[in-house]
Amino acid sequence: MRLGIYGGTFDPVHYGHLLLAEQCREQCALDEVWFVPARQPPHKEASTISPAVSRIEMLEFALAGYPEFRVSRIEVDRDGPSYTVETLHQLRADDLTRELFLLIGADSLVDLPTWREPDRILQLATVVAVNRGAFDEKQLTAAAAELGTDAAERIRLVAMPGVDISASDLRRRVSEGRSIRFLTPRPVALYIAEHHLYVHNDGLK
Repeated sequence: MRLGIYGGTFDPVHYGHLLLAEQCREQCALDEVWFVPARQPPHKEASTISPAVSRIEMLEFALAGYPEFRVSRIEVDRDGPSYTVETLHQLRADDLTRELFLLIGADSLVDLPTWREPDRILQLATVVAVNRGAFDEKQLTAAAAELGTDAAERIRLVAMPGVDISASDLRRRVSEGRSIRFLTPRPVALYIAEHHLYVHNDGLK
């Protein structure tokens, strides 16, 4: 199975996330894409992230009716910071027939050399870097130069329509009493309202 792995906090999930996943599924001929909400990203304070149960439930609402997409609890159920290399290693160990594709934003590609065991990540998965708008080969070249001469063979660039939506903007809009209609699926917006998420935006930037 050609399996796409899409990690993040998804706090909250929005249409930009969904479009990225769909473009990767189509352009890379993926059988499934698994959304992997992080328990605790290494670069974020735990107090600034909504509870995992809320982020998972919002994802499940957003993905309902799309059998190619599913939510994985692999990082939420694992103690400690959520390191991508550990997630990929576990997914590969669980099923050696899986061909893994790690979906990231093109902006994250530049930071990949600073991640834990980036060389191991490239051994375990093809990195799919999604450029939201213009297609920039220079990012591939720069990242590959830091990661090694063979890295370019394990990195693929995918272009998608530019969508200027961010989770931080959605949180800010909710805290200011503004609409998030058409920025996230309606069931997610209703969940946010019902559970009073982001109302005070307590440090959620």
